[in-house]
Amino acid sequence: MPPRPLEIGPAGRAAARAIERARIARGHSQRQLAARVTALGRPMTFTALSRIERTVRRCDIDDLVAIAAALGISPQTLLAGPEPVGAGAM
Repeated sequence: MPPRPLEIGPAGRAAARAIERARIARGHSQRQLAARVTALGRPMTFTALSRIERTVRRCDIDDLVAIAAALGISPQTLLAGPEPVGAGAM
């Protein structure tokens, strides 16, 4: 029996959304970001990036670190997700 694919959990879905938001905010297409990731030494096609953003493909830790570097942000930023409305206001 073939192994069952691992489901992408809430942290993976949040990271995928954060990757897409950061990419768009920096004005990169999926093709451009994938090329930047590849130039950093982590080969990635724009199709793979698209699948990560759509939560069709899991984003492993090496992908996450390379994507963050290509975006000029820390991996933690992608893992943290969006700040809740009203966060930080006390």
